[in-house]
Parts: sequence; C-alpha cells; structure tokens
Amino acid sequence: MSDKTCVGNLKVSTELFNFINQEAIPGTGVSSDQFWSQVDAMIHELMPQNAALLEKRESIQAQIDEWHLSAANQTFDFTKYKAFLQEIGYLLEEGPDFDITSENVDPEMAITAGPQLVVPVMNARFALNAANARWGSLYDALYGTDVIDDNDGSAAGSEYNPIRGAKTIAYARAFLDQAIPLTQGSHSDATQYSIVDKQLVVTLTNGTVSLQQPEKLVGFNGEMQSPDAILCCNNGLHFEIQIDSEHLIGKSDAAGVKDILVESALSTIMDCEDSVAAVDGSDKVTIYRNWLGLMRGDLEEQITKGSKTFTRSMNPDRSYTDLSGNTLSLKGRSLLFVRNVGHLMTNPAILNSEGQEVPEGMMDAIFTTLISMHDLQGKGKFSNSTQGSMYIVKPKMHGPEEVVFADKLFAAVEDILGLPRYTMKMGIMDEERRTTVNLKECIRAAKERVAFINTGFLDRTGDEIHTSMHAGPMIRKNDMKSQKWIAAYEDWNVDTGLLCGLSGKAQIGKGMWAMPDQMANMMQAKKGHPLSGANTAWVPSPTAATLHALHYHEIDVFAEQQKIKQRARANVDDILDIPVAINPSWSAEDIQQELDNNCQSLLGYVVRWVDAGIGCSKVPDINNVGLMEDRATLRISSQHMTNWLVHNVCSKEQVLETLKKMAKVVDEQNSSDAGYKPMAADFDKSIAFKAACELVFDGCIQPSGYTEPVLHRSRLAVKAL
Repeated sequence: MSDKTCVGNLKVSTELFNFINQEAIPGTGVSSDQFWSQVDAMIHELMPQNAALLEKRESIQAQIDEWHLSAANQTFDFTKYKAFLQEIGYLLEEGPDFDITSENVDPEMAITAGPQLVVPVMNARFALNAANARWGSLYDALYGTDVIDDNDGSAAGSEYNPIRGAKTIAYARAFLDQAIPLTQGSHSDATQYSIVDKQLVVTLTNGTVSLQQPEKLVGFNGEMQSPDAILCCNNGLHFEIQIDSEHLIGKSDAAGVKDILVESALSTIMDCEDSVAAVDGSDKVTIYRNWLGLMRGDLEEQITKGSKTFTRSMNPDRSYTDLSGNTLSLKGRSLLFVRNVGHLMTNPAILNSEGQEVPEGMMDAIFTTLISMHDLQGKGKFSNSTQGSMYIVKPKMHGPEEVVFADKLFAAVEDILGLPRYTMKMGIMDEERRTTVNLKECIRAAKERVAFINTGFLDRTGDEIHTSMHAGPMIRKNDMKSQKWIAAYEDWNVDTGLLCGLSGKAQIGKGMWAMPDQMANMMQAKKGHPLSGANTAWVPSPTAATLHALHYHEIDVFAEQQKIKQRARANVDDILDIPVAINPSWSAEDIQQELDNNCQSLLGYVVRWVDAGIGCSKVPDINNVGLMEDRATLRISSQHMTNWLVHNVCSKEQVLETLKKMAKVVDEQNSSDAGYKPMAADFDKSIAFKAACELVFDGCIQPSGYTEPVLHRSRLAVKAL
C-alpha cells in the first residue's frame, strides 16, 4: 500500500496530499486546512448514500434476472414485462414538461454546433493535441487520409504528390462553394481574393464576383487589397482562407491559396474515466496534474519526431482585423470538459475512517473543480470558460435518483470551494438503460446544471446485454445497430433533449466514430449525426474533427432541431424491445467466428490496460483494422460471450480454447513492442489473460457488467510486482 498521510478521519495518499497542497491549492485562495476538513465531512456524509444507490442497482437487477428466469419457458409477454418494470421502480412515470434553466453556458455548447473530441487526460501529449484541435488544416486532413482516393496516380508518398494535391484543392474549393457561395461561378476558378468596401471580391478568369451572403465575411489579416488571411463564418463556424503565393502550395495556386484553416473541435472532453487506467494515488496525481496544466494554460510536453525534439504547448488565441478595423480575437483552443468517474468505482488513494476506499467520482468532483478555480478566477494563461462555468461529464448513472445524488455532490463541492451555485455544469451520459427510459426525469433532476446529454452506443449496448442477460441469447454483435431499440434510443435522446429545452442552451451529442483510418467512410456515415439534431458528435482525432466540421457547414443543426420538434416522439416501448435472437439458426462456423471476434477484441484491449496501463488505444481487430477501444467496447465483448455461455450457445471449454488461440494472435500483433509480455508464454502466470477470462466466465456477477473492478484489481497486481 502506498504511503498515506492522516488528515482528520481520512488517510490520503501522501503523493496526492502533497500535490493538492503544493500545486493545486496555491493561487486559488482556498485554505488548505479548511479544505481538507470540509472534504472529510462531505465524504463521510455522502459515502453511505452512494453505497445505497449501488445496492439499489443490484436489487433491481436481481429482480429483473428473476423475472426472466421465471418466464424462461413461456412466450414473452411484453405487456407484463413493462408492467413489471413499472412495479419495481425501473420505469418511472414522467412528470410535466419543463425547460432546463442552465445559465452561463459557453457558446461552444449552447449556440454553436461542431465536433467533439474525447481523450485520456492521463496522456499529456493527447491532451495537448486535443486542446489545440480547435483549428485544423483542411488540406492536411484531406491529403493525409483516404477521403482523397489513390486513383490515377494520386497515392501519397514520401514526397509531395501534385496529383493528390490537385484533388485535395478541388475538394477544398467545393467546400468553399458550399459554405460561402459566389453570386456566380466557382471558387475553383478564383485568381485573386481581396476586400473592397467591406465585401469579399473574388476575381475569376472571366471577371469579379462577390459572396451571395456578404455577411459571411467577418475579418482578415494583412492588407485589404491582398490579404494574407480571409476569415469567414458559416453556421456559426469559422474558417480562414490562407494566402501565400510564395508557399509550396500557394505558388502553384492561381489565387495563391496555401490552405484553409477550419474551426474544428469546438469542445473536448478530458477523460478521467473510460479511456484511462488510473488505479491508485500516483495515477490520479498524473491525471490531476495534467488537468491543472490545462486550467493554468501551462501544460507542456516534450515531443520527439524522428530526429527532432520540440516542446508542445497550448495554442494562443487567434487574432484578426474585423471589417471596421478593430481587433477580432477568436479562441485558439477547444472548450474543455472533464469526464469524472461514475458512482461505482473506488480508489485506494483515499480511505475513510473505517478503512474503506473512497468513491473515485467524489474525488474527481472535488479535485477537478478545485483545479478549475485557476480558470474560473481568471488566473490561467488562457481562458477556458468565458462564462465562469466548469463542465463535468458524469457517466454511467442509472436513473434520476443517481442524477439527484450527483447534483447533491456538485452542490457540496461548490459550498466547500465558495463557488456560486450551479457553477459546476453537468453532462448526463445517456448510456445506461435505466437512464434512457427515464431520461426526461434524469434531466429534470439537474435542470439547473445540465449542459450536455449524449448517446453512447457502446456502453448502452453493454448495459442492454447485462440487464436482459437471462431473457435469451443476444443477437450477434454486428447486428445490434440494426435493431429497433437502438434507432428508438437515438431518436428518444434527441426528442427528449428538445422537449426539455436544450436547443440553444446545451449540447445534444452523438457517439464515437471508432475507425480512425477510415475517414472516407466517416464522411459518408457521420453526416447523419447533425441531421439527427445533434449539435455535437465524438470523433477519434483532430484530423477527424476537421473533416467532421464540414458536416456542420453543410447542415444547420439548429434548423434541423426545429424540424425534429414537429415529429412524434420516439416510443419507449421500442426502446424496451430486447435484442434476443428468436430461434437462432447459427452454424458452428457463425458461432466460432463471433467468439474469435469477441476474444480478440477483448484480449487486445485487456493486455494493454493491465500490463501497460493504457486505457485507450487503436487496437487492431481480427482483420487488422485499427479500432479505437476503451472500456465500453470491452464491456460489450465480455458481456456478449457471458450471455452466450448462459444460454448454452457455446461451452466454457470452447470459449477458453478460443481465448488461448486469440491470445497468440494478439501476442503477434504486439510483437514489435519491446516491453510487451506475451500472454501465451504462460497462461497461468499472465495476469492480463486471467483478467480476460474472469470478465467472461464471471460476467454475470460483474456489477452492471462493468469491467472496471476486475481491471483495477489486475492492474494493481501488476504494479505490485
């Protein structure tokens, strides 16, 4: 056990205690002694309430399991099933309509639509890249991805390929034609851009034209007659046409355009949860120290690329001249949220008076908000929130009572730190079934704080499987997205958010595109998110954010929301439709293929989490396609195999044999990593392999099907070696 310092009735990791006192508190005006005294009192008051909510989760799940087991040999009766859920308090009656009253919400969340990144704040390099992803090069995003095809000699190589470059420029000019169309003609024929009488004048090969909507020109840099940069705004998003006729690209462009800089990731969730592996006080200090650097604006990281080493830091704001000759400043960085841990997990970083580990979500609420005071008080190098708010995404809550508790926790932290009530804004992740079906009441429970809701298909599917574990064998994993419940769930989230007045006040978000190397497919598929009424959606990289931003130029999300308000609300009965396979006729080959896929995905993620402490990474799947994996994907893979074992679709022996077979595949996929420990070298001694087995074979007893308890215990065992 790590060194502990006694603070009142608490035993706090000495490393954490020293960090808070010596780094986090100085400059906030908070008294260290008073802070710890109040934290002590709050923890001892709220821990029993947290425990009671977790006990209720287990009680409800046990009743649902029993209902399905007792009805196992009967024809499924949906009417009885729904009535049962109402009787046990799983499905609650909705109250009257209302609008959220959240105030001081930053414009990136309330009135502007655009992409959102989610990155592990434990990794300073990733955190900086994401914070700086507010602006991205469109040319780089196109040229460097499969959005531009390799046909006709346009494959990328070690040297610049002008054929590929021409395709990139043509794509970008088509974007300009869509975002800032000319009165006639096309930007592809532009030979000069200038500003005359506060209007953008574009010289084409056959004369000069202006913009159809002149108000989309908002600023520039350089001289009006020959600007270096032209700043435009469309659907609330900015982009900058960069002109330099001496540049490698600009000198071959008729108008001297070298690039288009696109406002990309309007917001970023700095994640303390699903994408990190933080199991003790030392790990938590790494997280909190990076968050402190972000809030103070002084986070830096030494980066080595090839033979060059440089320091990466946070981007400054961008400065322009507006059309009246005044300075126009735009944020150079994403608006940063922080995703705290949910109600379930505890951490040995702090022990209470009875020697029990303190819930990690409480620690996160206290310490991330304390650290945010550097921004709230305007003492950082840059401004994160311009409205005096801080944003906490609260994941994995089950129903309104748990949201009420989170609101109570936030209020207690505000009181400890002397912050005005509702300074701490809440993001409610609609990723658990009991939250989905009671979403309106969940939003009501924090209506003064809500600044964000979203759908998370991955965790939501994991909870779907665990909740209905005994209802029957689940359909194959890849068939899940075509099911009635998922379409209704996605619509229900938007419908309910709009019903509760989130439009123009908060974000309604959609989930992640998990294939970072397949940007062409993303550009086809992810257009559906703004069309669905979501004013933000998750992307896996800064490059993806730049590309996804184009969708928000094409689609006015807030206009779409007004249309959606007129449709009939999705049906909760469809959401309750359980995705079991009715009389499945899977062949032995089908079953083995599903097991191979699940085992490979599970092992590829678990081995990095447990042995290397990597909580999120691009893991090659069974076909060597890189997929962004975190604990949510692991939850699906493990719970799906548990379900098939419960219903005798496969045997324990078959699954174990498949795990061992796939462990060799994963070992080979990681063979170039010098620090990697092969699982297949000794299955009995591989802590990671044993953790993977436990997640599957003991999947029914994992709380809500979550993987964290097993992962944390296994990672601590590895760190103790």
